Amino acid sequence: MRSINELILESDSTWLLLNEWASTSTNKVEILSVNKQLSSNVIHKLQITTKSLLGTVAYHTGGILVENGWLRIIGSGSKLFSRDLIDWNKIDSSGKTGRLSSAILVADDAVGGFYALNGGAFQGEKGEIFYLAPDTLEWEGLEMQYSDFINWAFYGDLTQFYETFRWNDWVEDVQKLNSDKGILIYPYLWAKGDSISNRARNIVPIEELWHINLEYRDKLGIK
Repeated sequence: MRSINELILESDSTWLLLNEWASTSTNKVEILSVNKQLSSNVIHKLQITTKSLLGTVAYHTGGILVENGWLRIIGSGSKLFSRDLIDWNKIDSSGKTGRLSSAILVADDAVGGFYALNGGAFQGEKGEIFYLAPDTLEWEGLEMQYSDFINWAFYGDLTQFYETFRWNDWVEDVQKLNSDKGILIYPYLWAKGDSISNRARNIVPIEELWHINLEYRDKLGIK
């Protein structure tokens, strides 16, 4: 296992790049402050360097909020976003992930969509980002690596991507959340029903949305 000094590089070029993207982004981006003691522990357990964008997000940020927290990119945790990459993924001392085998959950959205970095869990290239879509309950390959995903989160057309998931007052509702909660929509997004603006919406722990997705994937026989 590499030491923390081997993982934290003297060059801050990737961190500077992330800040440049944040400052010029077309979507609203908030980089949360970090506790370096916590982030050192996270990056040491991940065993990745700060040369990588994932390592930089893990070490230099407490998480990143995009569009008022609609999209939450996981870092090393903060007051506004207590989850970190290690605890949320249940990564053990050997590096195995307990939440989703052979993949790391790196982000999620307010309505229970989850983004995972493929480590062999899905058919497709390792390192590709997959999205568990709440309207299909399918893991969909996005043909993006992690750095592409961050760039897309900052500059991409999220309005189009989330067009069918949003209601008229979604900004006000999302601003009421902390990043460890989400909005349960019923009937579920994958089920037939009224337009999303007319469906019931309740604030629940993001953990609950994760387990609901898994439960119905199993019930519906989705592999």
